[in-house]
Amino acid sequence: MKRTFVLVFALIYVGLSFGQNIGIEIGDMAPDIKLPTPQGDSVNLYSLRGEIVLIDFWASWCGPCRKENPSVVKAYNEFKDKSFTVGQKFTVFGVSLDKNKASWEKAIKDDGLTWTNVSDLLYWDCISAKDYNVRGIPANFLIDGRGIIIAKNLRGDKLESELAKYETVDPAIEFEVAIKELELKYNLLESSDKYSDRKELKKIKKNISSLQQLVKKIK
Repeated sequence: MKRTFVLVFALIYVGLSFGQNIGIEIGDMAPDIKLPTPQGDSVNLYSLRGEIVLIDFWASWCGPCRKENPSVVKAYNEFKDKSFTVGQKFTVFGVSLDKNKASWEKAIKDDGLTWTNVSDLLYWDCISAKDYNVRGIPANFLIDGRGIIIAKNLRGDKLESELAKYETVDPAIEFEVAIKELELKYNLLESSDKYSDRKELKKIKKNISSLQQLVKKIK
């Protein structure tokens, strides 16, 4: 009897923990979204697990949204193929509060929104907008590869700045940049009259060349 009680309590506790973890604040598990694409296929937000995703609430009739779209497109093109510490790559999941399909599709094409776009065409009655307590647009939520919200309402360059915080840089590229800086300093040193040891300069130049060859092999 006692063991049964403990098991039931444990199951209830775990259930409550998972339930409390779903929400719209930073640190919460983002609610799932399942809405139709323009082609009529329903797509789940959770199907993008493993990637950093910007959940972007917008509409074709929303002036500020259309003004913000170029910034989102710019960030998407810049980071879509990058690697991150909290996700494999970056993508956008656009949720439209449109009510006219033709206007929605035209805005997608005109603004170059080449990522996943969904809408139930219910305007402010959009079920997902209610789930995320969206009362004004544009509104967005950035989630990591686990589906956890890590930032909200990123405008303009703030989206790129936030993504850059999690970007992983190839060590070979960083090394290559450091060598280029070293080479620039060497050139200044070589052209300076204050350093006359030409033999030592040749050694430095040779070492820089060796490092450059090593980086090429690594890459």
